[in-house]
Amino acid sequence: IKSPEKMAPHRAGGLLLLALALTAVALMVADPRSLRSSAQIVRSTRVACQGGRPVVGVGRRRAMVAGLAGVAAGLSAGRVSWAEETAAQNNLESMEALKGKGYGKSRMKFSDYIQSPTGLQYTDLRVGGGRPASEGDECIVDWSGYTIGYYGRPFEARDKAKGGDFTGDEKELFRFVLGDGKVIPGFEEAVRGMKEGGIRRFIVPVELGYPNNDMKKKGPKPTTFSGKRALGFVLENQGMIDKTLLFDVELIKVKPTGK
Repeated sequence: IKSPEKMAPHRAGGLLLLALALTAVALMVADPRSLRSSAQIVRSTRVACQGGRPVVGVGRRRAMVAGLAGVAAGLSAGRVSWAEETAAQNNLESMEALKGKGYGKSRMKFSDYIQSPTGLQYTDLRVGGGRPASEGDECIVDWSGYTIGYYGRPFEARDKAKGGDFTGDEKELFRFVLGDGKVIPGFEEAVRGMKEGGIRRFIVPVELGYPNNDMKKKGPKPTTFSGKRALGFVLENQGMIDKTLLFDVELIKVKPTGK
């Protein structure tokens, strides 16, 4: 029968292996990628053992415990980076109720649309043949807008108003100077480069939309009560609502301003 003194190193080694196993299981549950770290655990265990037998000595045992802590810290760091990496890869929509959660609704992406570096997606429904819109030009446009991220509700319609008690009479066209910063970034980016007579459809993510989700700060603004109500409901909602917007813009006229 082995003496307690001789059994102590074996008990220490057994406890170390048990702790390593429990650490690995806990981290693998939290992060599936930690499965790939099993080799690291095995290597750390081998460093702490010689020939399958635990190393004797207080200094060695302390080194083994430190190694365990290092493995746990390394795996935990891998778990955090995995969560951040997953959120980035999924390209999630920004929703107030899900901020910082690392999960949510994936951002819309359409293969038949051109995507700019800013995240704007657009396609030309009709290519214009007139003067192109350049920085400083006054652009006269007719437009429609939809809350594509929330049931696709219209908040403005080209040619005529839509919804409520409105008759659908022709409305005044929208005018703005390209580059003066008075319209939302996504709208300005989409119109830049269009030619007179063209119609462009584009999808605006929240970061290129209305500042602080307030349509009073920048255009274009809905021209009807029902349109303002439809857009305001989506922009002001603090819950799990996708604030992605879709616009159709027809460039009617481009007027140089000399700016």
